[in-house]
Amino acid sequence: MSEPQREVRQSPAPAAGTLTWRHLYALATERLGSDIEARRIVERASGREGPDWLLILDEPAPARAVPFFDDMVERRVAGEPLQYVLRRWGFRTLDLLVDRRVLIPRPETEVVVEVAIREVRRIGSPQPLVVDLGTGSGAIALSIAAEVPTAHVWATDASEDALAVARANLAGIGAAAVRVRTASGRWFEALPLALRGQFDLVVSNPPYIADGEVLPAEVVDWEPRSALVAGPAGTEAVAEVLNGAASWLAPGGAVVIEIAPHQADEARRLAQLAGFPDADVRPDLNGRARVLVARN
Repeated sequence: MSEPQREVRQSPAPAAGTLTWRHLYALATERLGSDIEARRIVERASGREGPDWLLILDEPAPARAVPFFDDMVERRVAGEPLQYVLRRWGFRTLDLLVDRRVLIPRPETEVVVEVAIREVRRIGSPQPLVVDLGTGSGAIALSIAAEVPTAHVWATDASEDALAVARANLAGIGAAAVRVRTASGRWFEALPLALRGQFDLVVSNPPYIADGEVLPAEVVDWEPRSALVAGPAGTEAVAEVLNGAASWLAPGGAVVIEIAPHQADEARRLAQLAGFPDADVRPDLNGRARVLVARN
């Protein structure tokens, strides 16, 4: 047992006005069984992150911060994902608002962005035009806009709730925001017809879970089902994006889609059926098949 936990058990809790951040950290560690999650909650409640949080551990926690801290701890104990509890999560260079309206940004999707940026650079357009279909929190679209200074990006989603989150995140990326447009609608239906045949890159993290597939409770109980489940096969949305992409891409363009590892062979087949003779699947950080790349 760590020293902070021993203090919690042996000493009476101080009055609310005298609680230090160190004491709250010890309480959260005991409740959650994770010093990492406890630290993230203390950082969020105190507004001090990284090395700075160590500087305030022995300072009294403001009385108004204690209920905020308590609420986050109790929500996490109840099973709510940490990302939703904190209402923010880091993704590549961005700090994103996340809540139950959108999927939690994951490391696998960071790899999708990396592959997408490589495709944009390979294509070599001086002002690449990119569309992120089913943008959710905006993680993919905003990362590309932030990391490719010449890119113009469309971010679409059929969910108005998701677009509200993406627009909130758009406001936080600075000057790059002027190169991003959001649009409501299902896949390509959200786009102006005048842009047909103009995109250098189509990128998407679509639903790719099959009906009846077993998911962790933290996922199925909290994240939006419409962004997770595609249909009986799990590849329905992947096929829909591929089938629409050919007519929206400029010559030499590419499609980049996140998939489940077991869908690699089927994804390549669907790409070829959609008219993409050059289709390959790239691995994620754990070496699992994760990112379909199809070129016209």
